[in-house]
Amino acid sequence: MIPARGGSKGIPLKNLQKIAGKTLLARAIDAARAAAGIDLVVVSTDHDGIAAEAERAGARVVRRPEALADDRATSESALIHALGCLEDDIDITVFIQATSPFINPENVDAAIARVAGGGADVVFSAVEDHSFLWTLDDSGGAVAVGHDAAFRPRRQDRPRHFNETGAFYVMRTQGLLAAGHRFFGRIEVEEVPAEDAREIDTLSDLTLLRAMAAGRRDVQHLDVDAVVTDFDGVHTDDAVLLSEDGTESVRVHRGDGMGVAALVRAGVPFLILSKERNPVVTRRAQKLRVDVAQGIDDKATAIEAWMRERGLDPERVAYVGNDINDLAAFSAVGWPIAVADAHPAVLAAARTVLEASGGQGAVREVCDLVLGTGEQPLPAATATATAGRTGTDGRAPAGP
Repeated sequence: MIPARGGSKGIPLKNLQKIAGKTLLARAIDAARAAAGIDLVVVSTDHDGIAAEAERAGARVVRRPEALADDRATSESALIHALGCLEDDIDITVFIQATSPFINPENVDAAIARVAGGGADVVFSAVEDHSFLWTLDDSGGAVAVGHDAAFRPRRQDRPRHFNETGAFYVMRTQGLLAAGHRFFGRIEVEEVPAEDAREIDTLSDLTLLRAMAAGRRDVQHLDVDAVVTDFDGVHTDDAVLLSEDGTESVRVHRGDGMGVAALVRAGVPFLILSKERNPVVTRRAQKLRVDVAQGIDDKATAIEAWMRERGLDPERVAYVGNDINDLAAFSAVGWPIAVADAHPAVLAAARTVLEASGGQGAVREVCDLVLGTGEQPLPAATATATAGRTGTDGRAPAGP
């Protein structure tokens, strides 16, 4: 069960915000579906957009009445309502919160096994916490909570304390229905790593976790049907060589050409999309035998039109970018990708961050990941081809 109402005030439509290119709701659904012990994933919502995203991600939707969708409604009320709408015989209910984006399905399965095995009635995710807690009395003075202020034992000498992460709660369904609350009977904790115990309540939380997600990715395969890339900063290192007569040149990576050629042979649609209008981009696309669109200010609209023409599912299309004018395009596809030296905002918004920088084998790395032919980019030293950017002849680059 994933309660996801549409009326979040702190972050509007918080459940549809993206981390690493995927909505918080979709991340929660994916974690639930990946848990071996979960047979059915249900999203309780009052919002059409959330319902559509839930169904797209593979969950069943239960429409929540307005009375259970305001700030005063408890999560338990949504769970109990959803259970009442299901005809399935539910032995164990797993309550997952979409605001916890780093849920490990293995932890969920471990908690389910403990409840299913009869050892506990409720198991919830928690992280060990070594903090000394304090509160304030009526006069504003600090008062120790759970410890003696006059005694400071070493961490290893203190009793273990746990902080509830809010990520997931595994409960016997009948106990939940009888108690009307998530805590009843024998309660145990499923300890999770501190790096997984993050929750989003504020915009600053969202910004922080987007940045954290950029360092957590270990993608070995891109399960996509098509690839779209920016040109400058992706196929090139974003530098321009300017001669005395005003001729501009850029460098491209031979390995990139080989990777794109392999994609083309495999029948994977490929589009080069550029804000600039320059003959070298056209020549490069012609040499690679891929689609090209130039002089594009609204990249998202251009990508959407290209996907419609080809009958592509946006969720199965990758876009590779490097700068802030690529962020709109990121929102149009299911797999936004950043080159290693991309702008920080692009790195944070990407679902995958490449090992290679723009012009240093980044495109080849993407091609290899799509085809499953390699995990590491080619060495930067192979970037030797030069392309003319003259505005007249636009000399085609040498090699693939």
